[in-house]
Amino acid sequence: MPRILGIETSCDETAAAVVADGTTILSNIIASQAASHAQYGGVFPEVASRMHIEVIYPVVQQALLDAHLGIGDIDAVAVTRGPGLPGSLVVGMNVAKGLAFGRNLPLIGVNHLEGHVYSLWLAEGAPAVQFPALILIVSGGHTELVLMTDHGQYQRLGGTLDDAAGEAFDKVGRLLGLPYPGGPSVENAAQPGDPAAFKFPRAWLEGTWDFSFSGLKTAVLYEVKQQHPGRPMQGEAPLDVAEVPNLAASFQAAIVDVLVGKTVAAAQQFKVAEIFVAGGVSANKTLKAEFERRAGVPVRVPPLILCTDNAAMIAAAGNFRYLAGQRDALDMDVIPNWRLA
Repeated sequence: MPRILGIETSCDETAAAVVADGTTILSNIIASQAASHAQYGGVFPEVASRMHIEVIYPVVQQALLDAHLGIGDIDAVAVTRGPGLPGSLVVGMNVAKGLAFGRNLPLIGVNHLEGHVYSLWLAEGAPAVQFPALILIVSGGHTELVLMTDHGQYQRLGGTLDDAAGEAFDKVGRLLGLPYPGGPSVENAAQPGDPAAFKFPRAWLEGTWDFSFSGLKTAVLYEVKQQHPGRPMQGEAPLDVAEVPNLAASFQAAIVDVLVGKTVAAAQQFKVAEIFVAGGVSANKTLKAEFERRAGVPVRVPPLILCTDNAAMIAAAGNFRYLAGQRDALDMDVIPNWRLA
């Protein structure tokens, strides 16, 4: 039963975790920087890398302490190699290299997107995975459809041509004067709203499995401008409170409709056994409810704590790579634009 120490610093979460046998979380520590980036309305890369440096060692130490293990009890160190912010990735990579070198442990570079996929293996009591599976990775930086035929076997079907879904949530949240991060803020604001109040567009991009959300974001912008002609467009001034729920609900309905519609269509075409939905936006309750209603095949979504960036998913993916014989050299470099397939 390998025990893998995972380290994740791809964006603004400093995380370390220990996972046994790729399925059992022994510890999972996440130091969030969300409050520090709220004033910028998004992640400020230089601030992110500096904050990683400040907390990475205590986070790793706490992960080992919570797992009741020493570094000598670890079988391998898995670390996010990419994609992500270069300065953030380097912090985690250098710590992982130091631990691997100091204790002569195997070092395993993990694709952050593959980590999101393997977060689904960490759901307690989940039945065995059936292949082929269709994976929707949907987060602040990524929106991709991937066909997974076996462990480590991926075919990228399509992805966003502009804004990722989570990025669109953040930008619309700012337009509506809502707090950062936009995903949960828009979802909360939408609860009392009417999803049919505004007829926002859906970019179906017929003939492809790609996504586009910039037009939807622009449609929200124009609607806000029409209602409040003199209002700054960065969220400095509040909107009419009565309109925010309807705008948020209508925007959310449009983005969920496209995500679910295209994923379900791809699942039918490729005759998959299951759909995986992973990444920060997978925590959205409306998205999960629509998948359950429309999918026609089993849908897996990770537990809430594993939807956003974390190191347990990196350790879980690292466990598969470790068992497959992957060993990376100490001169391994980060790959900020690394694709899964």
